[in-house]
Amino acid sequence: MGSVENVGAEVAHDVSGDCAVDKSVYTLEYTSTPVCPVPKVAAKPKAPLKLVRAAAPEPSSTQRIVEAIVEAVVERRLMPGTKLVEAQLGELFSVSRTVVRQALNQLSRDRLVVLEPARGAFVAQPGIEEARQVFQARQLIEASMVRELCARITPAQIAALRAHLKHEREAVARTDVRGRTRLLADFHVVLARMLGNEVLAQLLADLLSRSSLIALMYQSSHSAEHSQAEHVAIVDALERRDARAAARLMSQHLDAVERNLRLDPRPTDLARALRP
Repeated sequence: MGSVENVGAEVAHDVSGDCAVDKSVYTLEYTSTPVCPVPKVAAKPKAPLKLVRAAAPEPSSTQRIVEAIVEAVVERRLMPGTKLVEAQLGELFSVSRTVVRQALNQLSRDRLVVLEPARGAFVAQPGIEEARQVFQARQLIEASMVRELCARITPAQIAALRAHLKHEREAVARTDVRGRTRLLADFHVVLARMLGNEVLAQLLADLLSRSSLIALMYQSSHSAEHSQAEHVAIVDALERRDARAAARLMSQHLDAVERNLRLDPRPTDLARALRP
């Protein structure tokens, strides 16, 4: 709102001068309008308003710890069963144990950490049935996701996916295990975000974190090269707007990843295992 400026015009009325107030104003119909008009002062032009973009809020200490642990899990730097020592985490992030516990509780709700009474916190070790259920959930979500995306994907989004595939290919070629693992996982979240559904993107990110633990637990033999090639085929189908092919290729991709997990371990031959 504009402010009312005090123009500093204080008019003195000399009773005996030319600008005397008309005495007839002192009646029941009193008005204070002087005989001599007050000169108008031109208002100063207003400076244009400047819009200042608010800075993005800094992540909380709790969120920093959560994100660091999730990233380490996705990039396969934290193995299933690793103990997460509160004191050590507090020193690493320069926070109190209370903040560390808040982060561990959040990760426990996301099924990435297991809290054991009197023992502490550990990176989760998903069971075989849980592993199957995670991939079943991904099948249901991601096949429908690419089918819907086919109907609305834009040329700019296709270009963004091609750029992502280029980064994947480069990371695979230089054997950048950490980089390629992150990029191959992010591909699926990028697709979800292109639908403009942040809830779906977050749900998928959580499932992908659990998938990373599963791949570590059950020694996935699905190569990064195969995953990258399958991603290219999915983007090709999206560019053609072939919804049926896109859904089929996504389903086949997830089938291949799950099939290459050792979810059906054979009984161990004790004599062979202990033979020198």
